[in-house]
Amino acid sequence: MHALTLASFLFFTGLVAFITWRLTRRDDHSSTGGYFLAGRTLTFPLIAGSLLMTNLSTEQMVGLNGSAFTDGLSVMAWEVVAVLALVALGLFFLPRFLRSGIATVPQMLLIRFDSGTQLICNIIFLIAYAVILLPIILYSGAIGLQGMLDLPGLTGIQSNTVLLWMTVWVVGIIGSIYALFGGLRTVAVSDALNGIGLLIGGFVIVYFGLQAVSDDGGLLAGWEILKQSNPDKLNSIGGPEQQVPFSTLFTGVFLINLFYWTTNQQIIQRTFAAKNLAEGQKGVLLTGLLKLLGPLYLVLPGIIAYHLYADQGVRADAAYGHLVFNVLPPYLTGFFAAVMVGAILSSFNSALNSTTTIFSLGLYKGVLNKNATDEQVVNSGKVFGWIMAVVTMTIAPLLAGQESLFSYLQKMNAIYFIPILAVVIVGLLTKRVPPMAAKVALIGGCLLIAAGYFVPPFNKLPIIMHEFHFVASVFVLLVAIMLLIGKLRPRPTEWVHEDSGAVDLTPWKGAIPCGIVLVVLVIAIYLAFAG
Repeated sequence: MHALTLASFLFFTGLVAFITWRLTRRDDHSSTGGYFLAGRTLTFPLIAGSLLMTNLSTEQMVGLNGSAFTDGLSVMAWEVVAVLALVALGLFFLPRFLRSGIATVPQMLLIRFDSGTQLICNIIFLIAYAVILLPIILYSGAIGLQGMLDLPGLTGIQSNTVLLWMTVWVVGIIGSIYALFGGLRTVAVSDALNGIGLLIGGFVIVYFGLQAVSDDGGLLAGWEILKQSNPDKLNSIGGPEQQVPFSTLFTGVFLINLFYWTTNQQIIQRTFAAKNLAEGQKGVLLTGLLKLLGPLYLVLPGIIAYHLYADQGVRADAAYGHLVFNVLPPYLTGFFAAVMVGAILSSFNSALNSTTTIFSLGLYKGVLNKNATDEQVVNSGKVFGWIMAVVTMTIAPLLAGQESLFSYLQKMNAIYFIPILAVVIVGLLTKRVPPMAAKVALIGGCLLIAAGYFVPPFNKLPIIMHEFHFVASVFVLLVAIMLLIGKLRPRPTEWVHEDSGAVDLTPWKGAIPCGIVLVVLVIAIYLAFAG
């Protein structure tokens, strides 16, 4: 069984790598435009595939299914509410970003405010990616693979600590090679290929999982058994004691999704590489449509695992890997593990590519060596990327023991998500708010949320009002402070958002109708499962 699983795993992993190399081997990897923005050539299928796969790593597959194991269908908010954020990206944010011709979000703040604001945002992104995002991707990936491939049995290594470190470093090194030698288009192509496999694999898990629930009585029989035996797990409305209470959908959950899909460098860098605005909008809205399917393979398997294994002492974040290993045939287990490795690599190499982009264009070219050539800028990114990779691979195993991986990720992300989102939105919607206001919001917002999490007596606030309401309150406060500073000490002249001429800004005619349809579908899904 192990030999067949391992053989299929190696075959599918190698196949994706070979196809990616064949399609991108002649790409321009020496210029900043080619390396960091794929020469602005991405069309909507590659944008949608890359957006989906950058998002769908094991912190989603393992973490969100683990949350569903505990709280049921209500955690689908992280998938379904994301659709609203993608509509906002396609209709509001993306046209403005492409008008600016930017490669990074901090560059937008340079254009709107000043170089000091850009520098602060660069530093915040780099610290957050190194300490929060990249380590969680590797750790969750290692945990998922251990369950799916039964790595202790496969390798003979019984020490969980040794196995965790080994898995993290192997995956981290492979992901670094993709990101640092290939550039953004290599990342996008491998993402699209793995995206196809992940969608197929995700639905295959649901098929075999429901078969297991019904003892091979069929999908509909399995679904009926789930509904009858676990009705509380199939309620889209989260209770006050759950991770995602319904009221938080309109505050912190929405704002965290809005940042993630509109202002998070790791995600939207591939939209900056769109061939034109129309292609970018098509890719973003197609991603929104695909996200509506997310609960089927990111939430339902967790509920199936609860039904099958809740009485066996299986931990929430180990539930998904346990389900995959037990319900799939060996040859499909290897295939799905290969797809999962692709998902891990996708999120890891996308985040690492974005990190090198921020460092190279923001700090190296912007501060350390303003006269650097394209080759020097690209090389600086590769060197910094390897340093970041080693730091990340060292931190990742230290995350062992977190109670809920996905909840921990969202909590930590809010520290920098909320301040950056507030600054970007106020910057785009106003003309006279000065750079000082942006700096106060960026630094003060990060410190305020961190204090609310970790510093007594402020850390009682997120408990009293729920942490998602707390971060939404901080967002409102930061916006109010920025507007007040803008009123008391406005810019001498109004900011004019000039067209850089980087891409064709003709919008897609179907963007608004498609956006409306997606919003209606989000509401319909919640109503259909409201208990």
